[in-house]
Amino acid sequence: MSEIAAELARVKGAFAQPTLTLLHQRQAPVVIAIFRTVFGRHNKPIPTARLHTQVDAHLEALRQQSLDQVGESDLPQGSGRELCQRWMRGQWLVRALDEAGQEVYALTSHAQQALELVKTLARDRATLSEHRIATILGTVRRFNADANPDRSTRVTILNTEIARLSAERDRLVDGAELVSATEDYMQEGYAELLSLVSALPSDFARVEERFAAIRSEILAAFRAEDRPPGAVIDDYLARADALMTSTHEGRAFEGAFALLRDDALVGQLRGDLNALLEHPLSDRILADADRAELRGTVKLIREGLDRALAQRSKVTATLKEYIVAHDGLRDRELEQTLRQVEAELMTWLAGTGPRASHEVPLLPARVGVDHLRERFHDPADDVLPEPIAIVDPAGAPDVSLADLMAQGGPHLGVLRERLDEMTAARPEGSLGELFDELEPALRRPVEIFGLLHLAADLEGQAEPAWESYRALRPDGSDREFRVPRLPLRPAEPLTDADESEARP
Repeated sequence: MSEIAAELARVKGAFAQPTLTLLHQRQAPVVIAIFRTVFGRHNKPIPTARLHTQVDAHLEALRQQSLDQVGESDLPQGSGRELCQRWMRGQWLVRALDEAGQEVYALTSHAQQALELVKTLARDRATLSEHRIATILGTVRRFNADANPDRSTRVTILNTEIARLSAERDRLVDGAELVSATEDYMQEGYAELLSLVSALPSDFARVEERFAAIRSEILAAFRAEDRPPGAVIDDYLARADALMTSTHEGRAFEGAFALLRDDALVGQLRGDLNALLEHPLSDRILADADRAELRGTVKLIREGLDRALAQRSKVTATLKEYIVAHDGLRDRELEQTLRQVEAELMTWLAGTGPRASHEVPLLPARVGVDHLRERFHDPADDVLPEPIAIVDPAGAPDVSLADLMAQGGPHLGVLRERLDEMTAARPEGSLGELFDELEPALRRPVEIFGLLHLAADLEGQAEPAWESYRALRPDGSDREFRVPRLPLRPAEPLTDADESEARP
């Protein structure tokens, strides 16, 4: 491939990035204006319903303005919801859940980079100035002092810088003239400082998106189950370390994190920013929006770090949930099929709209099974049994009423009468004695349970002694049962006179 062809391929790849696709489209000015108005400079997440309403309101306001006032007649068509869905497919918006579980929109790093480029081009700045040359010289000098492998060269650079700073300090202490910065120098310095600060949100957004991509890849690896879980976790730890050390976004994140851990450095940053904002020339150079942006630099860094740390916490939570809930026995064919269906569904949803539909067959075309049932359902097994034949009453055996009653339960009515009579005649007797005096028809084994049931109303307590119940079966055989002795009447408490007589 020739040099020009390779360069063309690289340029086409750059133009295919979402940042340039946003700027290259016909309606880019309107979309950029809506993004800048709605999200502001901090890219704070906005609830989905509120963003849909705001987009509708801004487009309606632009339609009501005349072409001479706005200068734009080609406005995006569709509702706010449809436009947000379209912008999500263009990778300019991302939808996620905030800490409260509410669905919100946020600008991607590509959209923020496009907004930053437009904001930079909208500023009035000189292409070449003394401040820019001095900044380049100072940056190159510091870079060489930190990276030069020659020890003597580093020492020479440091000695030169120390001598320059010492001479400037001595000159100011001796009362020499204080050289003030020119307005052009201050304007160029403010412009470069604003450019650096405005690039921070997109840098943090890239770190968030990288962690989100890692989370999606981890979930896909867990669903695929083609690698052991330990290998997936080790891969995540290695990639997280590489993200923090081998990428520009990761190093910026680590640097910002180190800055916020150093209270002295944060205080120095605040003091330097306040001094620059209180400079006599700042009122003529900086607009109110620029002053607010510089004043909120530390807050901007903190918010970006919080969002990046929250995204990293989601990755850690995903790993924790999988490690805690994973069961090694779930490697069955049905589980694998469901995981494949879920993965294919997520892939299909990523490239379709909210109202898209797809016909899915109830069963796959071919099913591979290792074993088939050898016996299937037979409707003949569910037929009703044969109806019971009606027996001729004349052929039925003769059964008397007495025989049926002999096989029944206790005669509670007759037993109650006998119990009342004996209780009145011999209150000192027991329930076993009453049973022995009954006629043979009332001495069946089942009558014992009837007497015990009626004796529950006597409020008596069983004694430690036992007594025998000799029962007679209807066939004439007898059987003896041992039951705790139960008096017919409970013992009456002793009076005071009885207690005095009972004393020795």
